Amino acid sequence: MQLYQRALFGKKVLVVGLGRSGIAAARLCAARGAQVTVTDTQPAEALTAALAQLPAAAKQEVGGHRAETFLGADIIVLSPGVPRLPEVEAARKRNITVTGELELASWFVDAPIVAITGTNGKSTTTTLCGAILAANGRPTFVGGNLGVPFAEAVGTPAAEQGGACVLEVSSFQLETVESFRPQVAVLLNISPDHLDRHGTLEAYAATKARIFSAQTSADFAVINIDDPLVEAAAKKIRSHRVLLSTRRALTVGGWIEGDALCVRLPGGPIEYYPAHLLGLVGRHNLENALAALVAGRLAGALPAEARHALVAFRPLPHRMELVGELDGVFFYDDSKGTNVGAVVAALDRFPYPVVLIAGGRDKGGSYEPLAQVMKQAGRGAVLIGEAAPKLREALAPAVPVEIAGSMEEAVAQAATMARSGDAVLLSPACSSFDMFRNYEHRAEAFRAAVNGLIAQRRGERGGLPEGAL
Repeated sequence: MQLYQRALFGKKVLVVGLGRSGIAAARLCAARGAQVTVTDTQPAEALTAALAQLPAAAKQEVGGHRAETFLGADIIVLSPGVPRLPEVEAARKRNITVTGELELASWFVDAPIVAITGTNGKSTTTTLCGAILAANGRPTFVGGNLGVPFAEAVGTPAAEQGGACVLEVSSFQLETVESFRPQVAVLLNISPDHLDRHGTLEAYAATKARIFSAQTSADFAVINIDDPLVEAAAKKIRSHRVLLSTRRALTVGGWIEGDALCVRLPGGPIEYYPAHLLGLVGRHNLENALAALVAGRLAGALPAEARHALVAFRPLPHRMELVGELDGVFFYDDSKGTNVGAVVAALDRFPYPVVLIAGGRDKGGSYEPLAQVMKQAGRGAVLIGEAAPKLREALAPAVPVEIAGSMEEAVAQAATMARSGDAVLLSPACSSFDMFRNYEHRAEAFRAAVNGLIAQRRGERGGLPEGAL
């Protein structure tokens, strides 16, 4: 991106999509003197709240797109969820700049950026890394795909020299980056996801690798070498590679020795951090913790600060969150586990035998990897939703399987199947849209069912069972 393009004053900027990032982009561009137009296919009555947050001077074109507006723009800013549009392709052929909110915001940020991507674990790693840098005492912005658009950081102390910005970055956001340059970029893992958007796994992996594309030899790339797709995607990068592994010892980077998470920065001593943590259960969370520790240390946090943040960390909602315990059985909500790779990672090194509640709307692909890990970690499975028959076919040779018609029924069946010392884990490996509004709604139904079961047992026994939450 040329410097003259970064000067928005007087430029005609078209913002496409009025989600939260689109609103933030429109506000940023208007504050920098641009002539802003916003467009969305939804009608005005469906966008009342969004339109109320726009700058007063912004022009509004809703209920559809106008090709002439796209062709008359100097810069087009796409929201991450916007599908591929013929109007955008026509603009590109006219050499009109097409970018995204992530790239746009980065033009106005002087603080170091830590950017984290991967198919799974982004939110946990981003939140923990942000906590590590905040413990350093620096003004710290934590957001991006995590929830708060990067554009909202612009103009805050976190975006200035002396601050820090820690961003969760999605493949949709990376499609439009060009000069976006994180000083520390993390690629956690790659497994099939969003293939309806990217077409092939190779194209999806290449998009994830764009997180490194503007880095220089002065920057750091944190790479999970346990994942061959990650290692392959990062082969041609220019930045300094710092490796992670939970399966082998390394000389530099992040790894596990016994009960310790080990971190060693280039030229430094080995640092030891606790691996048994209340807020981080399973191998995938050990990977997340190592990535956050390494990235935070590379970005300037001290070991004592990193340790404090790590020990104090608690899981995000619906990401391996302990929601109850009854008769020695622990109930975990991992409703965010919406693909097979996420659930396999959650089950690997899980501390208890698991009764898995899975199912929903099938996203394509094979459940065989899930069957393999359930042979080792599973006590049984209770299946729900449209994908239940396909899941049963894969899992029945590995563990006992039941089918449930509702979440309440699934929790009751799983509790019966579990033994004291086991865990009931909601980690669906599917999307939620057959039975629920979204994964949060699915998690709410799970929590309600668990609480209902505990209350029922309490009523039957005339009091609260010992250890119930």
